[in-house]
Amino acid sequence: MEWLTGPFEAAFVQRALWSGVLVSLICATTGTWVVLRGMTFLGDAMSHGMLPGVAIASLYGGNLLVGAAASAAVMACGVTVLGRAPRLSQDTGIGLLFVGMLSLGVIIVSRSQSFAVDLTGFLFGDVLAVRERDLTGLAVALGVALLVSALGYRSFLALVFDERKAHTLGLRPRLAHAALLGLVTLAIVTSFHVVGTLLVFGLLIAPPAAALPWARRIPVVMCGAALFGIAATFAGLLLSWHLGTAAGATIAAVAVLLFFLSALASGLRNRLVRGLRDEGDVADARDVPSPTAAEPRRDTEHAS
Repeated sequence: MEWLTGPFEAAFVQRALWSGVLVSLICATTGTWVVLRGMTFLGDAMSHGMLPGVAIASLYGGNLLVGAAASAAVMACGVTVLGRAPRLSQDTGIGLLFVGMLSLGVIIVSRSQSFAVDLTGFLFGDVLAVRERDLTGLAVALGVALLVSALGYRSFLALVFDERKAHTLGLRPRLAHAALLGLVTLAIVTSFHVVGTLLVFGLLIAPPAAALPWARRIPVVMCGAALFGIAATFAGLLLSWHLGTAAGATIAAVAVLLFFLSALASGLRNRLVRGLRDEGDVADARDVPSPTAAEPRRDTEHAS
């Protein structure tokens, strides 16, 4: 079992594992709402739209977290404003902001001497370079995400299934949507500088989507998503150690692979259930007396 436990004897791999676990829990809490609400494209746009703020902070020696938060705030405000435009769909507004912010970020980063290195670090992060204070920040972010999700549970639930009913019930869907945007921003901003936007978005979408076919209640979906995310983190770190691949990208790839395996297993389960149900219907039909067979007996009794 040395090949299974050997990599995790190193302290930096242990920190990477813990950071992946914390990110998985944050993304499971937030990503479940994102998937159910149909905000996947928005999550992708938010994760890449942080590049201008990160680039400016990097060029001028500022705090990357502050720069990312500023860009994410601009994206969130832009999505809110464009979403109210009468002749512009929300997807169109998000797409325009996505392309505009990403292009601006690449232009800014391209003026730096380390263009390729900076952009690669932004996309993929360096999960093997996680420090103790990074783990503390992720733990705090997890606590905030759990608190917001618990306090806004009823509002988020109504917003996901019927926005008009949420308004009728006085649950203030606009405020709930703004809180949900803040939750997505928190998950992305607090995690990207540790694991990169690729891993954050992968864990934000793939584990909840993988858990959905196996659960009906949202808390159960969140727990399932957390398990899928933790499994992807462990397997991804193990594979990257033995194969010499990028840790963050490998974790994200394993998360997507788990989604496809879950979808395949769910499809096979549904076909099996339908097959058993059809066989049961046929068996029940065989047990029911045929009306054409019963009729002659009634005629015989009448004749006698």
